[in-house]
Amino acid sequence: MRSALAFLAVVLAVTARAEPPTAFAGCIAELRTEAAAKGITVKTFDAALAGVEPDPTVIDAMETQPEFETPIWDYLATLVSDKRISEGQVRLMTWSPTLARAEQQYGVDRFTIVAVWGVESDYGRIMGKRSLVRSLATISCAGTRQKYFRGELMAALQILQAGDVKPDALRGSWAGAFGHTQFMPSTFQRSAVDFDGDGRRDLIDSVPDALGSVANYLKRAGWTPGQVWGYEVRLPKDYQGPSGRHSRQPMDEWTRLGVTRPDGGALTGEGPAALLLPAGTRGPAFIVFKNFDAIHSYNASESYALAIAHLSDRLRGLGPLKGSWPVDDPVLSRTERRELQEKLIERGFLAGDADGIVGSRTVAAVKAFQASAGLPSDGYASASVLKALKDAGAPK
Repeated sequence: MRSALAFLAVVLAVTARAEPPTAFAGCIAELRTEAAAKGITVKTFDAALAGVEPDPTVIDAMETQPEFETPIWDYLATLVSDKRISEGQVRLMTWSPTLARAEQQYGVDRFTIVAVWGVESDYGRIMGKRSLVRSLATISCAGTRQKYFRGELMAALQILQAGDVKPDALRGSWAGAFGHTQFMPSTFQRSAVDFDGDGRRDLIDSVPDALGSVANYLKRAGWTPGQVWGYEVRLPKDYQGPSGRHSRQPMDEWTRLGVTRPDGGALTGEGPAALLLPAGTRGPAFIVFKNFDAIHSYNASESYALAIAHLSDRLRGLGPLKGSWPVDDPVLSRTERRELQEKLIERGFLAGDADGIVGSRTVAAVKAFQASAGLPSDGYASASVLKALKDAGAPK
């Protein structure tokens, strides 16, 4: 209730272009005390927050993240376009010495490094224009994740205090991600490196620092040098076996279940591995290894991780995906996802509240319902699954 009232005050204040409301001013006072406890000087805090007013549009942005709202086929078409592939190949040549040094020092291949750069900021074209301090102050005082974003605001202030980034340059996304790599401030503190040797870690104006920092991040996230992220596979007809990023099996088990390469060839790679079905059994399927998880940790979205993985393959010269997407069975809107969850809760397949976010619990619940209804249990929360739930009627 406190968050809702505070945000309402924020909206009214911004709409009226008035002074920050009492709730926001009180929150800033709390943040000032919290910052002092973390070693952030009064000078740094007051200089960064002077005159800052809340921005309610960041709350709207939280509800419309493209990796969760856009059909994966459209998402990939945008991020792995011919233009982004060709421009990535130019970056590979332009920054070859820097990428070679990053490969040697961190063990991450240059194609993956450049793919992260391409997906995150379109090679530095789209780094965000919002004031990070304003955005983070807003969602530190309103919304459902205040504790997390307070931590990010403190990290941003520490970056300013250290002098790595100039105050007027610290701009990025609504959530606080910034620079060529779109690091969150806390990620910057853990993983950013001074790869050009100028004494500063600068992800905004230094491409070498950005590329080296991506490689360092992935190494810290568990990247295994010399191994692939995964590859596309073909399922046997009417596949009913396990799937999901957390359901790992030895490679010989996937072979026993009838999974093959798209051309029918044998599977390769060191297991255990998982079977990823981003659009159910009717869409392209992928065997994924540990390196996929390293990519996934950058942004907890399978669509996002797959975009980077697929772009890295295209940059190394591999072809487009073989499978076709089920464009006739569209993804659900946020409202429809809540309805889906409500139906699953009614029927006892899901516990908790309907929040419209399809995470691992919802996927497992969809699988359970599909199995009970004699449908392919792939966990794909699509329009056809919602229709099947509606057709099933109320539980007896």
